[in-house]
Amino acid sequence: MLVYVDTSVFGGVFDPEFERGSQALFQKIRDGQLRGAVSALVADELVRAPARVSGLFTELEPLLLRLDIGRPAYALRRAYLDARVVGPRWAADALHVASATVGGCRAIVSWNFRHIVHFQRIPLYNAVNEIHGYNPIRIYTPLEMAFDEDEEEEL
Repeated sequence: MLVYVDTSVFGGVFDPEFERGSQALFQKIRDGQLRGAVSALVADELVRAPARVSGLFTELEPLLLRLDIGRPAYALRRAYLDARVVGPRWAADALHVASATVGGCRAIVSWNFRHIVHFQRIPLYNAVNEIHGYNPIRIYTPLEMAFDEDEEEEL
């Protein structure tokens, strides 16, 4: 399954609250159980990140598919903004979702609970996707993608 990994997941490895889920997700990518994807937007955002976060990205980058951000992704982002899924200030978050959608990802993983992994926004992103002829996109936290309910690990 092709899964778009947004910027927050890389930083999550170094945050006690999000460490476990982020590390488990990246292990699934390393093991080939999931196929990770990023866009140039992720790389650009990580340039400003602390060295350990950008270093993690550099380490994992060979395992990740790099999605192009072309006109279709920018057009879909504009559609999200026009539909007020998010406001213009959060256009980068909308571009993450648009890049993943246009890039054919089945899911996005993120710790961004305000503008991406949000129960009111997810159906709105998908309504816009449907109007514009794209498949729905699943949006999850790394914990939801990294652990099966059959696994005996405690969440």
